Amino acid sequence: MAPISDKLLSDVDKYINSNIVMIFSKSTCPFCRKVKQLFDSLKVSYFVLELDNLENGPQMQQAMASRAGRSTVPQVFVRGQHVGGCDDTLAAHKSGKLLKLINQEETNYDYDLVVIGGGSGGLAASKEAAKLGKKVAVFDFVTPTPIGTTWGLGGTCVNVGCIPKKLMHQAALLGQAIKDSKKFGWNVDEKMEHNWATMRENIQNHIGSLNWNYKVQLRTEQVKYLNSYASFVEDHKIKGVDKKGKETILSSKHFIVATGERPRYPDIEGAKEFGITSDDLFSLENSPGKTLVIGASYVALECAGFLAGLGLNVTVMVRSILLRGFDQDIAEKIGAYMSAEGIAFIRPCVPTKVEKIESNVHKLKVTGNMNGEEVVGEYDTVVFAIGRDSCTDKIGLDVAGVKVNPRNGKVPVVNEQTNIPHIYAVGDILEGKPELTPVAIEAGLLLARRLYAGSDVQCDYTYVPTTVFTPLEYGCIGFSEENALEKYGEDDIEVYHTNILPLEWTVAKREGNICYAKLICLKSENERVIGFHYLGPNAGEVTQGFALGLKKGATKADFDAVIGIHPTCAEIFTTLSVTKRSGKSTEQAGC
Repeated sequence: MAPISDKLLSDVDKYINSNIVMIFSKSTCPFCRKVKQLFDSLKVSYFVLELDNLENGPQMQQAMASRAGRSTVPQVFVRGQHVGGCDDTLAAHKSGKLLKLINQEETNYDYDLVVIGGGSGGLAASKEAAKLGKKVAVFDFVTPTPIGTTWGLGGTCVNVGCIPKKLMHQAALLGQAIKDSKKFGWNVDEKMEHNWATMRENIQNHIGSLNWNYKVQLRTEQVKYLNSYASFVEDHKIKGVDKKGKETILSSKHFIVATGERPRYPDIEGAKEFGITSDDLFSLENSPGKTLVIGASYVALECAGFLAGLGLNVTVMVRSILLRGFDQDIAEKIGAYMSAEGIAFIRPCVPTKVEKIESNVHKLKVTGNMNGEEVVGEYDTVVFAIGRDSCTDKIGLDVAGVKVNPRNGKVPVVNEQTNIPHIYAVGDILEGKPELTPVAIEAGLLLARRLYAGSDVQCDYTYVPTTVFTPLEYGCIGFSEENALEKYGEDDIEVYHTNILPLEWTVAKREGNICYAKLICLKSENERVIGFHYLGPNAGEVTQGFALGLKKGATKADFDAVIGIHPTCAEIFTTLSVTKRSGKSTEQAGC
């Protein structure tokens, strides 16, 4: 055997020391394939040298053997350390040593993890990483809205989303309950008035306590919190600028981008000058009065719903369909119910101008285009809820080399990893993933455990339950009817449905057959339930438990075999028998 040249040894050393994971392999070797598949499944980047494809392959293999102590392939090195062959590598993974070695602390970085964004996903990831012994920092900075609204730590959900929305929705439900209570024997004064200032103060006090608790939690977990606007300045380096202009520069081994989204304004005259969004609505000092809500998203309909429930005059301007992306059968039922409750809809219509009127009791004049005809209305408040934009355009992702969809600012990821191996993303900015707080939290937790605890558990984005808190609440899981028909075809889909008459509504003499239940089943898979839809009271509570059934592949027969709790609305899902294709009536006469 010829002596190994210094050049070959130098080349082998370079491969081993310049790559976090280095694999010496042969393209035809099944054990080599198994090792590469392991790293692929872990989403860990590696450099592979296929020795059988090299002209000097035998000589390179001989040089590799001098460093590995064996000549067989595969041979795996991590951070310059020899792990071994196929069995050795699999054993190291099973014990947790492999990922620990891959993710070991770098002495030349200030932090193990820096999180950009103090919302639900970012906080979940940062606290979990800290619990696992990592040095963590969180940057969070709220850019004020055009009218100057800002808020504390916790992100959209806590400050200007789920929490205040649900509480104001509850205020509206209490108003309806007071009306219903008369039929149940309660003596209620005829004059009912809602005090916006009292509601607003108590809700904001609760949110303030949540902001403080988040700060305390970060301090308890020894997570560094910086109230600064962060942006990448180098590959592993980030700069934060606080409200006074003070700069902080930190380096980190890993980054998680969790910046979320902010409401979009239309490109029309007066929109930002005179309009507001959900970022402003919940903290308004005074009641918004006569309100125009522009948009048809769940944010638009939820805001319109609770404002009307508080006794305000509300109009909704809709460009086209309601609740795009949701089941349209249900969406139209929601629209019909809201109309019946006194909410006016201008549809189809787009706004063209917002003006301020100083001489009128109403402050704003809004002009819209309705099929070519001009429509004009006067309102105290105009709320834009036409969609949200990802906060990714001003944080230096281009500097770091992170790919972003230029159309919508969304970040494509594979298991939350961007195209740059050490930069990850969670939450609403992810391309093609549900924009929901619990999803961001789950993704953040699991990501931290994969990075720092040797876990291989990925976030499951399928069959995620959610609820729209319109006046008539809507809970859903899985496919809409339209999407199911598009993907599987009409012949393979069976839809079971019925109206529901809640027992609580009977004595109160509320209109019957408004609530609704629907299961979408895949006939070719033993009527596996792929879509769950419920329209009625307590939709979130009803929907949550059924999500487990869909995740576990429950069939219509499984639903039928469950004994319902009587009398409840949820029990209807255990007795559905009418199919849409039958054309039979779904109206209910009583409990």
